[in-house]
Amino acid sequence: MQPLQPGSDILPEDHAGLPERLPPIVAQRLFAAVPDARRRLSPRGLDTWLRGTDALMQMGRGDDPVIAWIEAAPVLARDLGEDVLTELLPLLLGFVSRTSGAVIARVLDTAPLAATRLGDAGLFLSYLRFLEHLLARAPRALRPMLDHLPQLLDVLTLGGLRRWADWGVDAHRTNYPELLRYFTLETEESRKVVQRERKGTLLVDLQRRLMMYLRALWARDFMLVPTAGDFESRAGLRPFYEGFSLHLPDALDDWNGEPALDLYRAQVAHLAAHLSCLRAPIRGEGLNALQSTCIGLIEDARAEALAIDRLPRLRALWSRFHTRTGTGIAGEFDRIARALLRPDSPAESELCAWVRAQFAAIDLTNMKASRDLGLLLADRLRGQAYSAHKDMPCCPYRCDNRLLWEFEDLDFNNAPALAPQLRKYVSIMEMVNEVEVETAEEDAQEIWVQADELFDDDGKSFNEKEGREPVAPPVFYDEFDHTIQMMRPAWATVLERRAKLGDPAGATAILEENRPVMERLRHRLDAMRPQGTQRIRKLEDGDEIDTNAAINAAIDIRMGRQPDPRVMMRQIRKTRDTAVMVLLDLSESTNDPVGDGKTVLDLTKSACVLLAEAINRVGDSFAIHGFCSDGRAQVYYERFKDFDQPWGGLAAARLMGAQGRLSTRMGTAIRHATAQLRKVKSTRKLMLVLTDGSPADIDVRDPHYLRADTRRAVEDALQQGITPFCLTLDAGADIYVQRIFGPRGVMVLDRVERLPERLPQLYATLTR
Repeated sequence: MQPLQPGSDILPEDHAGLPERLPPIVAQRLFAAVPDARRRLSPRGLDTWLRGTDALMQMGRGDDPVIAWIEAAPVLARDLGEDVLTELLPLLLGFVSRTSGAVIARVLDTAPLAATRLGDAGLFLSYLRFLEHLLARAPRALRPMLDHLPQLLDVLTLGGLRRWADWGVDAHRTNYPELLRYFTLETEESRKVVQRERKGTLLVDLQRRLMMYLRALWARDFMLVPTAGDFESRAGLRPFYEGFSLHLPDALDDWNGEPALDLYRAQVAHLAAHLSCLRAPIRGEGLNALQSTCIGLIEDARAEALAIDRLPRLRALWSRFHTRTGTGIAGEFDRIARALLRPDSPAESELCAWVRAQFAAIDLTNMKASRDLGLLLADRLRGQAYSAHKDMPCCPYRCDNRLLWEFEDLDFNNAPALAPQLRKYVSIMEMVNEVEVETAEEDAQEIWVQADELFDDDGKSFNEKEGREPVAPPVFYDEFDHTIQMMRPAWATVLERRAKLGDPAGATAILEENRPVMERLRHRLDAMRPQGTQRIRKLEDGDEIDTNAAINAAIDIRMGRQPDPRVMMRQIRKTRDTAVMVLLDLSESTNDPVGDGKTVLDLTKSACVLLAEAINRVGDSFAIHGFCSDGRAQVYYERFKDFDQPWGGLAAARLMGAQGRLSTRMGTAIRHATAQLRKVKSTRKLMLVLTDGSPADIDVRDPHYLRADTRRAVEDALQQGITPFCLTLDAGADIYVQRIFGPRGVMVLDRVERLPERLPQLYATLTR
């Protein structure tokens, strides 16, 4: 073998020493590939290519991954752009510790094929994330799937490939022989799943023909980009224009007997018609959803009418996809679209006839006229009280009209902060002479308060009525997503609200009604109270001499008897250092009746009053807080009693004013309660969570999502020295609640009416 030439002649100066660190066969492959790489790559891309070669070599997985990188990286940069290399390299380095060098080499060998079949850098990056997903779930399946990747990508989209792979992993995760047979397409079920996920026509097979079709129509070039329309939803997505490219679904089935190729032609022709007649975007500020949809409908008709004036055969192409009609307002849009596309056909309704007449009278080159007609149509639809719903019009080729709109960019970093509410203390005469703004709410900029405290006839302070202290700023908390096994940063927002005052007499009535319960607990609670300093006598080893015992021992010695050697004593200080947080679930379900005209919330209030009396008698520090939620951005938190506040009439009134509403995002509430408990100086911290159901919220469909997040919040609290304990009123909670709080951290109360008695007993048991 001939000796290698120094690399400084053909490599950049920063990488001149790279060939010396490579085995001879790898260095020869590198020298052979450098001239072609210099032609295809920019200096930055060439640097990424060479750094990747060095990094893969140092990983110690053999020569095959390095050679595969040397050959595949320039091809990928040519097809998809150099930015793909900066995403691919860290992924490969992450694979090193999880799979063999042969599999990494196979990933690189098949990467150019995947890039060609997917046809877009964004889809290729999604494909790389799919490989990482499959490697995490079933590492043995990756190699056989890559061996059959050409057959799979010939008939499957990226979304179909992922669903096919997930089906095989779910079915044969622990049966390794069947798993290999599935991913090598040897089993009948594997081929059937491929057939089920197979789409009629892939865009990558028609991309060149569609580009030539557009050039023939409009005498200009258009960039077509496939988009994974079925990756997240089998319903697909509508075409759109973004980034100087026409984005189309990566695969389409035939539609009502119409070939998918014609549907692709209708889509690209419609997008091109929009671009040819759009002079400037429409300002979208101040328009509601109905107005925007109506303006988009008129703009669709205007663009198609101008295109048909130039290319009359387009009317026949588009008309073939206007044969179906939706329901409600979507169906009305379908009828209007048909009336405007085919002006010679009879109008299907009075509204269609009116829109057609108005559309015929406007200047099609004037975008303002079409916008005004869209607003008039929105007024007509609103006046006829159509019910709004999420159904879309049935026309499959029209785009989502995002290219029509332009919105003002808001700079949130430089946005002016809201001024804090000002509490201005004035004299009595200034207060009397000032005109009261009765409509002012909690966001008032200025509140006038009397400098001297005065009370109304009902005993309430005027200052308490006229002004309120500002609420705490929002607090952001991470949230655990079990699907990706990671924390979503600053995902949930806690908004603290002022607790509304109720009738404190209700707390007194609760104590009178449950006096037998408190009497039964009185002796147990008294035994828990700290006893101060106690002396333990008759010890052989203690802190000081017990004088009486020493005198008795001396007398015994003088009398010739055996003395008692236990003449020492020790002083022990009996104290309690416990802090208790009571966290109440105040969701809408607490309004459910439980009998005798009471609700779950009524029993919760009764239990909390008795518990507060019990803790107050023992002397422990405690707080009572509540929560509910309306999505991750609005987790409402109320403080009925804080640790530094006494238990009395005001705290009882706040508790009596609690209301049940909205949902239960328990994990975020537990994190906020944990943050409050951390501020308390106590050696023992207990969090009692009282709930009547599982964690749930309006923006979460997966029932396991919030349960897993609550479990992570409980684990975080335990790590910080806090003991969470859940008392649930859900009789079926055994299924999930032990997974959240652990087998020893939960009590399921089958009889809800016993809650006022069991909650104080539970406290006494947990803090003894």
